[in-house]
Parts: sequence; structure tokens; C-alpha cells
Amino acid sequence: MAHKINTDTCINCGACESECPESAISEIDGNMVIDQDKCVDCGSCVDVCPSDSIHPA
Repeated sequence: MAHKINTDTCINCGACESECPESAISEIDGNMVIDQDKCVDCGSCVDVCPSDSIHPA
């Protein structure tokens, strides 16, 4: 199961983007988003998110 970023609580710090081994996270229109087709559910992004905004999709 892939992960999703809650844009209501995300602070757009970018910590998750550099941590993703699949390069599945990027900023689109001012919001951090996870490409569901690339995400392999490793959870690396969850561990570094300071706002607890990343959850299973």
C-alpha cells in the first residue's frame, strides 16, 4: 500500500522528498505529493516527517 501526504497538515519542509529511495515525492503547485505508482511503501518518508502528515493511502 502506498503512502499519501495530508496537505492540510504538511508544512512543505521537503524532508520526505530527499529521503525517498524511489524519488516518488515531489512538490506540485506548492504541495508535497507522493506518486502512487512509484511508492513502494518503505516508510522512509513517514519516519522523517516532522508534522506527521504522511499516512498509508
